[in-house]
Amino acid sequence: MGGEFHVVIPARFASSRFPGKALALLAGRPLLEHVWRKACQSAAADVVVATDDERIATVARGIGAEVLMTSASHRSGTERAAEVAAVRGWPDDAVVVNVQGDAPLIPPAAIDQVAELLAAWPGAAMSTLCTPITTVEDYRSSHVVKVVSDRDGRALYFSRSPIPGTSHASDTGMPGSFRHVGLYAYRVGALRQIAAAPACGLEVAESLEQLRALWLGLEIRVAVARDLLGPDVDTVEDLERAAEFLRRSG
Repeated sequence: MGGEFHVVIPARFASSRFPGKALALLAGRPLLEHVWRKACQSAAADVVVATDDERIATVARGIGAEVLMTSASHRSGTERAAEVAAVRGWPDDAVVVNVQGDAPLIPPAAIDQVAELLAAWPGAAMSTLCTPITTVEDYRSSHVVKVVSDRDGRALYFSRSPIPGTSHASDTGMPGSFRHVGLYAYRVGALRQIAAAPACGLEVAESLEQLRALWLGLEIRVAVARDLLGPDVDTVEDLERAAEFLRRSG
């Protein structure tokens, strides 16, 4: 088992594809409540909801969550998590797990796994998880983020394109490919460095913030998730898929 870690749940009201989704109801409860309850079932020392919206803060406090109001100028959940680390005074070697507010079905064991992975590799700045891609549709979809790693589990690249690519633009079959799971553990020092750095060209091209960490030369460890992961919620349609997942698994 790894050492102590903290969980931050960045939650905002604005969303280009699904405004107010953190408060959308899933099985009668706000998405945020599902995420918070899952995080509280992990081995985290504490769980903090970080938001800049009083509507979200009110709901979070109502379910008993600890809330920290953060700046409205943050560009990402990473920056929001970095502000929480600064306000709390967490040291550079502390571990923070960023659990996204649109992941209501994240298994608590996955939160523990990503924290343990980072603890197991002292030279790593971050850790994250992945799952095997099993369909050509997902392999080709720009909405499915892929990751390739070296033999020891160090991330080499993340992309919305099909990676690894097939030779000669083959239209048949697909290589072994892995979907990236948007769950991250950071050492606080790395979290500060990433949040303070400007966006890099790769990040802008792919619209993937984790490429900034690779651009900065930071090591990201990747492992295959041990537990079944439910769908994240990015759109209204995803909400129904999440509800169906709950019905099947419940």
